[in-house]
Amino acid sequence: MRRLVVLLLGLAVALAAIWQLEAQRAGLEISTLRVGETPVTRTAQHEAEGPVVVVAHGFAGSRQMMQAYANDLARAGYRVWSFDFEGHGRHPRPMSGDVDSLDGTTKRLVDQTRDVLDAALAREGWTGQAALLGHSMATDIIIRAALADERVGPVVAISAFSQAVTETRPENLLLISGQWEPGLRDFARKAVAMVDAGAGEGDTARAEGVVRRAVVAPLAEHVGVLHSRAGRAEAVAWLDAAYGRSSDVSVGMTGPWFLALMAAIVALAWPASNLLPMRAPDLPAPLSGRRFALVVLGPALAAPLLAVQVDTQVLPVLVADYLALHLALFGAMQLALLARFGLWPRGWSVLAVLALLAWGLGVFGVALDRYAANFWPTPERATIIAALALGAVPFMLADAALTLAGRAPLWQRLAARAGFIASLALAVLLDTERLFFLAMIAPVIVLFFLVYGLMGRWVAARAGLAGTGVALGLILAWALGVSFPLFAPGAAG
Repeated sequence: MRRLVVLLLGLAVALAAIWQLEAQRAGLEISTLRVGETPVTRTAQHEAEGPVVVVAHGFAGSRQMMQAYANDLARAGYRVWSFDFEGHGRHPRPMSGDVDSLDGTTKRLVDQTRDVLDAALAREGWTGQAALLGHSMATDIIIRAALADERVGPVVAISAFSQAVTETRPENLLLISGQWEPGLRDFARKAVAMVDAGAGEGDTARAEGVVRRAVVAPLAEHVGVLHSRAGRAEAVAWLDAAYGRSSDVSVGMTGPWFLALMAAIVALAWPASNLLPMRAPDLPAPLSGRRFALVVLGPALAAPLLAVQVDTQVLPVLVADYLALHLALFGAMQLALLARFGLWPRGWSVLAVLALLAWGLGVFGVALDRYAANFWPTPERATIIAALALGAVPFMLADAALTLAGRAPLWQRLAARAGFIASLALAVLLDTERLFFLAMIAPVIVLFFLVYGLMGRWVAARAGLAGTGVALGLILAWALGVSFPLFAPGAAG
């Protein structure tokens, strides 16, 4: 009865969420094209004639992450071109150049933005000034592009920081910050105060042709700001004022409905898992406190101490090769200790592996890719995913055995995952310059355990630990392989 209730409720929530999310796209023509190697999504109403807006995402982002803003602007009559930066989303070319030099990586990304602007203006036949909108890392890029190109008019900077902002330029600038982004809110306030020392958040500062405004997206952090209804409404209103237009657009909820859809998909994995044949052997008893501590703390200390000694700058993606090695060492050491203590992962089912992969990548992944962030790899990322799998599979096999796929005591489950996060932190401390970006992986790992770990628990209850560990290892490799930017400092071009 409980499974039936979850099934019916999950389906109802999922269908309602899809209905609401698709309503944001209703009436829009959404097409994919390329500017050189750059993937672009064009979003506009049929035969729209409004101004052109070029939209850029932040670090480790993608076009999909910006679609809430893009859809609202398109429904307001603008013609929106969103694109993937080099190394991000489905762009096949890695980022390159010197990240510490304005003439390095920054210049390449500014040039890429202007190439997309060239193509958009030419195809749309728009002879007026275009608008630029960007998030996080992209704010510095679009501001510098605006300063270098007279064809750019209004700029909308979300979660902004850029040393290129001056008292007089950009002349037309809206800054949107999340309520829980104190540092970026402070930058936005200072940018407005450059124009009018008495202006603050919510005020529009004007002086000698310069107009600037800083607004706060309530209850939003660095990612949630991209779904803020208040922020999106401000962006539409700002561009309408800049172009002398009037739009009647209802800005709907996207973030809560997306989270509801993802939660429903996870919940539906429970009744769906009941379709698997029951093959799971009886679970062994959890490890004693002393043995558990040895299995967690030993690899947590040894893996980074060993891995940082190896030159892992091989794959063209930030810290992926190091992470693969760290995962492999951590998992192999844990598996060896678990085997010594009689807790080797048992229970293998090909059907369970395929089912978990189909649900985790096919259902959850498709929804994630359509409504929130890129989840599908380009061919260039296949090698990266394979390399990560060499480490992620033994790591997740060990995790499945150590935590009994979520059925060990809560303190053991929490301590096991905390041990791995602490191990990554130790690696960063040992080699901060090379491994700093490992800090960005911790939230991804936590979310992975919250989402996929729960689904894996239900599958393991019927099909055993080994198959679940393998499937979760492959999904983890996939998720990490599509999330982090490709980067090759010596790349040509």
